[in-house]
Amino acid sequence: MNRTITLKELRPELPKVAMAISEKLDRYTITKRGQPVIIMISPDDYEGLIETIEILQDRSALKRIKNARKDAMAGKTVSLEALQKRLESV
Repeated sequence: MNRTITLKELRPELPKVAMAISEKLDRYTITKRGQPVIIMISPDDYEGLIETIEILQDRSALKRIKNARKDAMAGKTVSLEALQKRLESV
């Protein structure tokens, strides 16, 4: 969940905010005079964003994703059981 809190409100609430970010994966926008100045997210969220950016910058990865999506929409899929058998034989 994305929450907004002022910098003044954050100071006494920092332990609670940190816990909410850590345990509930909440996201906080910290404002000062009504303007956003800081975004607080969990390390897992941050890593996920960085990975997404890296994938979006990789043209060959994007092409494979688009092709896989087309295949899935066309019904060209493999059952979980068939996939497990393939992986066992590797």
